[in-house]
Amino acid sequence: MLQLENLDVCYGSFKALSDISMTVDTGELVVLLGANGAGKSTLFNAISGLIKPAAGDIRFEDKHLNGMKPNAVVSSGVVQCAEGRKLFPQMSVHQNLMMGAYVHRRDRDGNKKRLNEVLELFPILEDKAGQPAGSLSGGQQQMVAIGRAMMSRPRLLMLDEPSLGLAPLVVKQMFETIQQINSLGTTVLLAEQNAFAALKIAHRAYVMENGRLLMEGDREAMLGNEEVRKAYIGA
Repeated sequence: MLQLENLDVCYGSFKALSDISMTVDTGELVVLLGANGAGKSTLFNAISGLIKPAAGDIRFEDKHLNGMKPNAVVSSGVVQCAEGRKLFPQMSVHQNLMMGAYVHRRDRDGNKKRLNEVLELFPILEDKAGQPAGSLSGGQQQMVAIGRAMMSRPRLLMLDEPSLGLAPLVVKQMFETIQQINSLGTTVLLAEQNAFAALKIAHRAYVMENGRLLMEGDREAMLGNEEVRKAYIGA
C-alpha cells in the first residue's frame, strides 16, 4: 500500500532522514518506534507532502506522492493526525471535525454518514459538539484530532504520538480505539514512544534512531528483542 524507497530529507546541510525504506501493507497496523527527535514526525511530514524529500521515492497504491501538494495527498487517501493535536481551540468540536471533511465538502451525504461513524467511535464528542475544542480535556482533544482525521476518509491513517501527555487509563482507551479503527478497515501507521502499549496492538514495527531505520519485525519479535525492551519498554 505504502512504499518508501531510499528516502532522504534535509534541512539545509543537516540530513534529518537518511535512506529510509519501508512498507505498510493494506490492513496493517504498523508502529514506528523511536525517541523524541528520532525523525518520526519528519518522516510523516514528508509522506504528507509538507516537506519535500531530497532523494528517494514515496508511493501509495502505486501512485507517486513525491511533489504532490498536501491537500492532494489527503485526497488520495493518506491522512496525518499531527503530534500535539493542532486543533482550532476557539472553534467548536463539530467545526473542528468538519474541517477534516473539507476535501470532500461537496459530498454532504457522505460527510454526514462519516460524522455519525466518528461519533460512534467517540460518543462523548456528540455531547461536546457545541463546546470550544480548547475547553476539552487532553484525552477528549485527542479524540477530536483523530476524529477530524477520520473525517478525511483515510485509507492510510498516520497517527503521530497520540498518547503524548495523556493519563495511563486514557492511553489504554485510545489504543483500543486505534485498534478498532484498524479492525474496521483503515490501515494505520502509528508513531509512538510508548512502545509497550503500541506493540500490543501492532502487527509489525520499525525502530528509528537519528533519522535512520535500525530494525523491523513483527510484534512478537519486537517484544522479545532485548535491545528494544531495554531502550523502549524496560528490562
